[in-house]
Amino acid sequence: MAAKMRKGDRVVVLTGRDKGKTGEVLKMLPKENRLIVQGVNVVRRHTRPSQTSQGGIIEKEAPIHVSNVAHLDPSDDKPTRVGFKVLEDGRKVRIARRSGEQIDR
Repeated sequence: MAAKMRKGDRVVVLTGRDKGKTGEVLKMLPKENRLIVQGVNVVRRHTRPSQTSQGGIIEKEAPIHVSNVAHLDPSDDKPTRVGFKVLEDGRKVRIARRSGEQIDR
C-alpha cells in the first residue's frame, strides 16, 4: 500500500462514534492499517501506579482503521481522496483528488 496517510496529516472521521470530528494524525500503524488521530476514539484506561506514572483513570487515543478516515482538502477543508503525481523535477507528491491541490509541501 502506498503511503496515502502520513503523520501530521489533517483528517476527518467518516464513520463511528466520532463521525465528523477532525484531527491530526499522531501515529501510523501500517502493519495493522490503523492510525491514531488527536482527540478521536478517546478511551479511558484504569492504570495501576508505577515508578513512572501516578496511576488512576487515564484518557488516551486508541487506533482507528484507515478506511474510516479521509484526508481534508487543503483548499476548502472537505473530505477528499488522495492521488499521486510526479513533478517535473522527478518528485512523487500526493494530491487532493477533489481540487487537484498538492498535499505535500
